[in-house]
Amino acid sequence: EAKIPFITPTATNAKVTMVGDYITRACFTDDFQGVVMAKFAVETLKKTKGLVLVENTSDYSKGLAKSFTDQFVKIGGKIVSTEELTYAAKDTDFQSLLRKVKRANPDFIFIPGYYVEVGLIIKQARALGITAPFLGGDGWDSPKLFEIAGEAVKGSYISNHFAPDDKSPVVQNFVKEYEKAYGSKPGSFAALGYDSLGIVVDAMKRAKSTKPEDIRAALVATKG
Repeated sequence: EAKIPFITPTATNAKVTMVGDYITRACFTDDFQGVVMAKFAVETLKKTKGLVLVENTSDYSKGLAKSFTDQFVKIGGKIVSTEELTYAAKDTDFQSLLRKVKRANPDFIFIPGYYVEVGLIIKQARALGITAPFLGGDGWDSPKLFEIAGEAVKGSYISNHFAPDDKSPVVQNFVKEYEKAYGSKPGSFAALGYDSLGIVVDAMKRAKSTKPEDIRAALVATKG
């Protein structure tokens, strides 16, 4: 209503930018990463029998699950359980859910959730003898995932906006400067925050103006 340009570094839900005409984002959408991960499961991993575990209290998890499932089924995949398999945020015991997973015997398990619950699920799954690979989205991106899941997380795959080991000179220069400033490697939130400000500055330069409507026009015209 106030016509103030708004840019979000990290909101991946497709509906965010539909709320108003002044809203932009620096990240990809869940529609995009769901499709990418479905193609990766079928075309790269050659897995066609999957299960999806959804955090039933999260719009992020539900939206990403739907995007993934729609594409997975469209390209020949099959969800091997007839019941919806869900958990809630802050759950810590996933034994009952994982016993259902084990009975279904999928080729892989897709969890579009956040790192705390995901780490516990993976650790408990391996303890139950579930060996299928786990796939996920950008909600997994945290060093804490490795603290929680330990060795159990090995062999899993995620989609993400950024990887600090990308060999691109632009990425490596950013990683070096970030480490110098903060003493640790940047994650995707750091990279997207940095990019968001860069996009705004670039838009202002192209607009040659600080008027909100001029910045907005330059933001939506941003390419590459």
